[in-house]
Amino acid sequence: MQSNGLSFHHPIAFWFGCLLIIAGVFSHAPMFLMGQHTHWQMVGMPMDGLMMAGMAAIPVGLAFATYGLMPRLEQMRLARQGDAGHLHFHVADGVALNIEHWKLVAVLVIALAVDVMKPATLGFVMPGMSAEYAITKPTASLLALVALTGTTVGSVVWGRVADLFGRRAAILLGALMFIGTAICGAMPAFEWNLVMCFLMGASAGGLLPITFTLMAETVPAAHRGWLLVALGGIGTSAGYLLAAGAAAVLEPMFSWRVLWLLGLPTGALIVVLYRYIPESPRFLSNAGLEEQARAVLRKFTGGASDAVEPDDARHPGAPHIDDQHPVIGVRQLLRGRHASITWGLLMCGVAWGLANFGFLLWLPVNLTELGVDPKAASGLLAKSAIYALPGIAVVIWLYHRWSSFKSLVLFIGLTTLSLLAFFAMGMMSVRSEALTVVATASLLISISGVIAMLIPYAAEIYPVHLRGTGSGVIAASSKFGGILGAGLGVLGFFSHFAWSALLIAVPMAVAAVMLLRSGIETRGHRLEDIQDALTG
Repeated sequence: MQSNGLSFHHPIAFWFGCLLIIAGVFSHAPMFLMGQHTHWQMVGMPMDGLMMAGMAAIPVGLAFATYGLMPRLEQMRLARQGDAGHLHFHVADGVALNIEHWKLVAVLVIALAVDVMKPATLGFVMPGMSAEYAITKPTASLLALVALTGTTVGSVVWGRVADLFGRRAAILLGALMFIGTAICGAMPAFEWNLVMCFLMGASAGGLLPITFTLMAETVPAAHRGWLLVALGGIGTSAGYLLAAGAAAVLEPMFSWRVLWLLGLPTGALIVVLYRYIPESPRFLSNAGLEEQARAVLRKFTGGASDAVEPDDARHPGAPHIDDQHPVIGVRQLLRGRHASITWGLLMCGVAWGLANFGFLLWLPVNLTELGVDPKAASGLLAKSAIYALPGIAVVIWLYHRWSSFKSLVLFIGLTTLSLLAFFAMGMMSVRSEALTVVATASLLISISGVIAMLIPYAAEIYPVHLRGTGSGVIAASSKFGGILGAGLGVLGFFSHFAWSALLIAVPMAVAAVMLLRSGIETRGHRLEDIQDALTG
């Protein structure tokens, strides 16, 4: 079956793989249902043959689905050798937003919410899991560490998958992995949860940057920036709300295990919505799939005559869709004009992970040193988070109306100043609840703004054949910072409140300087024009 960017390259293999994965998950249902007689306590139960067969069916099904989503190998070979033709077209950058764009936005918000929901459930899973498996807190913390490691690896691997096999393929494969990891809800041993948690993290970490990549390559240039930032803000908020809501409603009835089982319906929802997830026309053209690229363009332009130009009509406003550099992987991100921007984004990502998964994680404990009553610390953080919510609207406005990279630099700078404020308060032994609220709200606002812009900006500055990889590597840097933060927290580093704030502020400040000097404006510019500026 010919793929038109909206269907599959090998549909029978894809759907057969989906059925195998779903069957593998349902093979664990009898084991789970036995738990209703023990208040859903399944620890120590023997795993029967049906469960083992189901576990084997899931990777086999994933392999079939992967093959079903792969472009024809011959087409990929020709594209890599430079023998594939490339369209000269406007990529719908001059058209207004229409119903097809909004359908895509809605589906990607759902996909991102599901993606954020999965790791967000860890906080709700750990208390019940620790009690059932009778494990200590340090042992239970391995779950979060394994999940963060999975997200780091997944961001890089999935980025390469998106650049080799397509953005749509990466999103759907991530959803299928969500479905497969639902069997965590029936695992009788903690060790199996660690394995599945790594796989869940890998799929979640990969899905995040790919949604931004597909959005960047599909929506018109005039609306790309604010839609990317809004996608991150709304999708992240919705994901945390879904996780909290599911825990409040379902966990009392079915224990913590039901939060893992939700991987089946949430992952299946993304697969069901596949008709509204087209392949990127830029990826299709770069792979030599011209007819498929035209089909997707017609979907988003309604057949507008200025959306696609004849191949021999080079229009000044429609440069070549790609810069024809050979695909050499991650190394190209660190060469040429992209290198300085990449290093700045990487340093920012690592520092953000340290701040978010380290400094903020230990902030409730450290707030008591600044004169805040321990019982009031959680309430203070909650109020600060509410004050921070309007900050996302400010981020969207600045990114769209002022400047993309300058907005990012501004919020990196605000994060640096907020951390330095904590450093000064700690060194001078300032005990003021009002100042603490201001500093905390400022840090939450600025750090939320940084992550809301970091990956969208990465999705705009890299060439089409490395856009998924670049976005994935930058996303991985923030998760790697989280791993460092978790490890340093175990070693007691963040008990040194003032000095930990200073240590994180330094790389943040360096990243701001690097991006201010090397960053390039993307607001309102077409992706091809951005690449012309970077390679010119």
